[in-house]
Amino acid sequence: MADTQAAEGGPATTRSRSTGVRSAQARRTSKKAEAWTPVLGRIPILDLSPQQPDDLWPAKAFDGEVVPFGATVFKEGHDVIGAGLVLTSPTGRIVRRPMVQVNPGLGRWAASAKVDEVGPWTWRVEAWLDDWGTWLHDAGIKIPAGIDVELMFEEGARLLERAAEEGTRGEDAPALFRDTAGALRDAGTDPQTRWGIVTEGRVADTIALAPIASLLTHGPVRTLRVERLRAGYGAWYEFFPRSEGAIRHDDGSWTSGTFRTAALRLPAVAEMGFDVVYVPPVNPIGRTNRKGPNNTLTAGPNDPGSPYGIGSEAGGHDAIHPDLGTEQDFLDFLDAAKRLNLEVALDIALQASPDHPWVQEHPEFFTTLADGSIAYAENPPKKYQDIYPLNFDNDPEGSYAEMRRVFQVWIDRGVRIFRIDNPHTKPLAFWERLLHDVNAAHPDVIFLAEAFTRPPMMRGLAKVGFQQSYTYFTWRNTKEELTEYLVELSQETADYMRPNFFVNTHDILTPYLQFGGWAAYKIRAALAATSVPVWGVYSGYELVENVARPGAEENIDNEKYEYRPRDWAKAAMLGTTLAPYIARLNGIRRSHPALGQLRNIHFHWTESDAVIAYSKHLDAEFTGTGRPDTIIVVANLDPHGVRETVVHLDPTAFGRLPGDSFVVRDLITGARWQWGADDYVRLDPFTEPVHVLVVEDDQDH
Repeated sequence: MADTQAAEGGPATTRSRSTGVRSAQARRTSKKAEAWTPVLGRIPILDLSPQQPDDLWPAKAFDGEVVPFGATVFKEGHDVIGAGLVLTSPTGRIVRRPMVQVNPGLGRWAASAKVDEVGPWTWRVEAWLDDWGTWLHDAGIKIPAGIDVELMFEEGARLLERAAEEGTRGEDAPALFRDTAGALRDAGTDPQTRWGIVTEGRVADTIALAPIASLLTHGPVRTLRVERLRAGYGAWYEFFPRSEGAIRHDDGSWTSGTFRTAALRLPAVAEMGFDVVYVPPVNPIGRTNRKGPNNTLTAGPNDPGSPYGIGSEAGGHDAIHPDLGTEQDFLDFLDAAKRLNLEVALDIALQASPDHPWVQEHPEFFTTLADGSIAYAENPPKKYQDIYPLNFDNDPEGSYAEMRRVFQVWIDRGVRIFRIDNPHTKPLAFWERLLHDVNAAHPDVIFLAEAFTRPPMMRGLAKVGFQQSYTYFTWRNTKEELTEYLVELSQETADYMRPNFFVNTHDILTPYLQFGGWAAYKIRAALAATSVPVWGVYSGYELVENVARPGAEENIDNEKYEYRPRDWAKAAMLGTTLAPYIARLNGIRRSHPALGQLRNIHFHWTESDAVIAYSKHLDAEFTGTGRPDTIIVVANLDPHGVRETVVHLDPTAFGRLPGDSFVVRDLITGARWQWGADDYVRLDPFTEPVHVLVVEDDQDH
């Protein structure tokens, strides 16, 4: 009664006040408790992959990619547990895959699945207590030792009777389970015989169809963004339309190449096996501060200027340079490429020449200095006097609306792939919004980030939506550098960053290429084409154009600043072109699905620091041929000298037993050898510096 009185505000006033305080705290605690939502289920399911590190955006895959899924799954005690992967496709199709422990000590479970629909997939991991597996483990110890023999058989019999009631393993299973339960209880039969009934034959096979389990736990749902094939696989070829068919006259003047003359180059590009033709900006070029040959500060009357100095009286980012032709000519160029199964990727550079219409119409798009002038682009000590960079903070909504409009113009014209110049000089939040909006309206549009910059920005661009990314591959030349970088790309960042291995660009001619000759060009092409699913070549690579502008890592007489027509027919007649070699590499890629995957690269030990070896393998269930596919690449990274070494293969990396021998065929030369775990190689850079080997008898395994 006293407690009731106090609670109701009786004579103990002080006590009543203190009780009131405690009640308010209790109410706040109660509200917090009601708001709290547990994260874990009965069985912990953690460390899911694939997912982005911060889980702010979905992980990525492409149509046809074999994606490894993983989770850390564990339980207190020593019970046996199981795990499975549940995928839901964009059309609602459910795909289930059993998971296996790949690192029992760390509780890591994994399964691979091929995603074959474009759109958002959802996936989760399920875990359960494997009651039957736990019983088998315990009974397998106790029964032979004579400990609790009849008790263990009774426990097993009850599990079988429970399974008979579930009715999930076929119409014959209930009777089988009940009969087996009776046999386990038959104390007149010796324990060894009874034990054999459940560990061999029909009972074990039937239970394997679905475990006898409890404590089913659903892990959190994750989204996997699956995009079209070209987002993650393809071979790119860059060329300048204005150079194809350009004519120099006796007085030094030029007639520019056009979309019509450039279209004549497309069949040769297709014959080399490329999938994407990438062209630099095709917009009008400003005249103010126009750059001359080799980046000189003064252009002559016949110098076309850099296509990155965008904008003139002829228009801006939505316009086409009059020298290249009309809008219809551009559409015809797209159609000519399409007829050859080529896609056109268009370079978009969000910057302006001083003559761009934006300078007059939207001065707020730029940065105005204290003296009233507009700041031009610079990356000290480099200066780009022909370019005004955009300022996205002066008028965020206005500048965004205009940029979105520009992309829509080209999308409406039929462009579905964009190479974005220097995206790292624009706000990441801008790209997150733009890519989301564009891909929401046009899921087939692909963006390639040309960002040779610090890793956080490169990775950030990939995270917010860029389908492909330029990489540091051009500067990774040694065995150690290549191995470390490819491990990073194929494992650490593979859930969101798709590397595009361009061997050179109109901006990049590395010392390795400058001084390595034909062998260097073969080596780099072979590495790029076989190590990742997407690679690219800038026009002239096949002619081994390796002379640099003094003091720079770019070609002399750079095509950014002048016309550069090439005599392709003469090079073919004289045999001074790598076009057949490039075509062979692209043909190998198309014939071997293992090369179409990013995450399946495995490095093998060689005894020479100048020789790198790696394999790419795809199991038979994923190849589409019913046979596994294995490619082994062994490359001499020294373009100047012959290298001999022993390659120590780990055959288990491609589905073989450690002691297996097998036949390999060089897909470049056709030579065959019997290989095993330890194989001698001799690679001559003056003949063939790279072995691209197929394990020929995979069809028997």
